Amino acid sequence: MCHSDDSQAPQAPNAGAIAGHGPLELHAEDGNTLAAYRAVPQTPNGMKIVVLPDVRGLHPFYVGLTQRLAEAGYEAVAIDYFGRTAGVSQRDESFPYMDHMPQVTPAHVRADTAAAMAVLCESEPDASVYTVGFCFGGSMSWRLAASDLDLAGVIGFYGKPERVADVVDEVDKPMLMLIAGADSTPVSEFEKFAAQLEEAGVGPEMHVYDGAPHSFFDRSFAQWQDACTDAWNRIISFTTRHRH
Repeated sequence: MCHSDDSQAPQAPNAGAIAGHGPLELHAEDGNTLAAYRAVPQTPNGMKIVVLPDVRGLHPFYVGLTQRLAEAGYEAVAIDYFGRTAGVSQRDESFPYMDHMPQVTPAHVRADTAAAMAVLCESEPDASVYTVGFCFGGSMSWRLAASDLDLAGVIGFYGKPERVADVVDEVDKPMLMLIAGADSTPVSEFEKFAAQLEEAGVGPEMHVYDGAPHSFFDRSFAQWQDACTDAWNRIISFTTRHRH
């Protein structure tokens, strides 16, 4: 599991206020209806972010993360992965997400991300949109760098390079890789992945947090507050530098 049930996302440096937040349903181009959650900043920075959760889909941690992103100035939408197999109903901790996860394909994630982007860009068609993902979502965020979506960049925490291996040569968008040094995937695998991207002509930005565990981006791990603050600063810097 990527987070404890009561975990909260860490607050961004210099956090501001939220203008509004709440659940919504999105409609993907393949006919899927999916649950999502949106948060709007009181002082927008002009950038938008689609949040790609871990294997549990639209868990409360990611609802909270949209609010943290809005506090940092980003309008954010977190999506659920299981609309095609579980609908949009509310689920408790007993939901067997691992029964549903094997049925989620990269094409599904792309379609659902596109639906979130459409909502985010309704009033600002030319806005810079990014994805940020965690665990499974980290892999899918990196993979979207090879998609046809009009993304300004992609960000992933502790994904798996193997989930992106078949599209490395198609990557054409800026990529930020935030790596837990003590993750189950060896750092050498991320270094190899970064080298493959360099060879393909799109060098990623990669930072390894030495000794940090999988899911360190969580304030319940008090000893990783410095890493969380640094990750926030890297997200803010990356998105600012690559905006349209």
